[in-house]
Amino acid sequence: MAEARTRTSVRTRTTAAAVLIVALALVAGAVTLVALMRDSLRDGLANTAEQRAAALAGQIETTGLPAAGVADDDDDPELVWQVLDERGAAVRSSTPLSEPLPTEDADTVRLPGAGHPYAVVTEEAGTYTVAVAVSLEEVDDSAAALVTPLLVGLPLMLLLVGGVTWVVTGRALAPVEHIRREVEEITGDRLDRRVPEPPSRDEINRLARTMNRMLARLEESRASRQQFVADASHELRSPLASIRQAAEVTRDHPGALPEGELAEAVLEEAARMQRLVEQLLLLTRADGGALARQEVDLDDLALAEARRAARPGLQVDTSGVGAGRVRGEPTTLAQVVRNLVDNAARHAAGRVAVSVREAGGGVELVVEDDGAGIPAEQRERVFERFVRLDEARARDAGGSGLGLAIVRQIVTAHEGTVTVSTSSLGGARFAVHLPV
Repeated sequence: MAEARTRTSVRTRTTAAAVLIVALALVAGAVTLVALMRDSLRDGLANTAEQRAAALAGQIETTGLPAAGVADDDDDPELVWQVLDERGAAVRSSTPLSEPLPTEDADTVRLPGAGHPYAVVTEEAGTYTVAVAVSLEEVDDSAAALVTPLLVGLPLMLLLVGGVTWVVTGRALAPVEHIRREVEEITGDRLDRRVPEPPSRDEINRLARTMNRMLARLEESRASRQQFVADASHELRSPLASIRQAAEVTRDHPGALPEGELAEAVLEEAARMQRLVEQLLLLTRADGGALARQEVDLDDLALAEARRAARPGLQVDTSGVGAGRVRGEPTTLAQVVRNLVDNAARHAAGRVAVSVREAGGGVELVVEDDGAGIPAEQRERVFERFVRLDEARARDAGGSGLGLAIVRQIVTAHEGTVTVSTSSLGGARFAVHLPV
């Protein structure tokens, strides 16, 4: 019921707003129309009065004062005229008046015994002034005749507008109500559901498509989180099981394990768990984007990691390392270089090449190896969390399947890109591009 009231309230407010706007527009239009009509009629009557005043003034100048009550053969009973002397006294008049007409133009005057106002125009004729008053009864009657239908038609028009707006608003809100009902049914366990997309290409259609894209992202995020939790639980279970197994053997069969082997096993598996937890924390930190930025010499990080990875039987070539400075967080960028170098060293047959150079308006870090390489169809999967293309080798070498996922997450947080391709050495070529 609350939703229905909300929807009705929206329809009511929309309809009321539409009716108010139309009412204001119609009232303004009606007032303007009546005013324009009155002005037009008054101008016409004023022109008639001016012509009569000019005719009387011409008659006075040519033949003298007209006879009282006579102007010409076309006297209009709605016109009243007077000839006034210098003192403003009436010397001739078409109709006897108790008071003389004004000697200057007047928009509205009241004549004794008249039910309507008059407008007065004047004309000079020598020492005389001709004043002609024209009745405004026609103006008042025409305005009244126009106002009556407007008073009747305006409410009818508002009712029509209100009804149409109510129907149109209801039809416009119907898809929104369908979307609302569907969203109300979507829970954390039902993110596969989608809201209906109306066929119209309007704002509601774009809203529905945006919500569906949001739901798709939420579903993908939930699936990724669930997979992440499952994989992390599996990874932590393995070292814990190894520690427990060694401890149970030592407890049940004292002396079965050589002296110190239990401690070594516990230390080895604990270190493995520690690395995994540190990587998980680093991933979480990179996901949040909370990185403190400062100037970082990427070439120094590359040279340091190359020296660390060098060992008998593995040649690390750093001849391609040149100057390259970026803005980022030193700790996480060092982790990027370390993970790439460790990954290359783990899979190399005997040679790893590290290079840093300025390219494309940024700095490019490239790590290559002469190993077996990565098949083209697997090059995106290697950046997923807990993915190992060679499960046995990766586990034996201490890999958790998080190293390259961390690389991509950190590089993305630094607004950079990381790609993998085939190296000229024959193995994999990882290229990281970071903005300057």
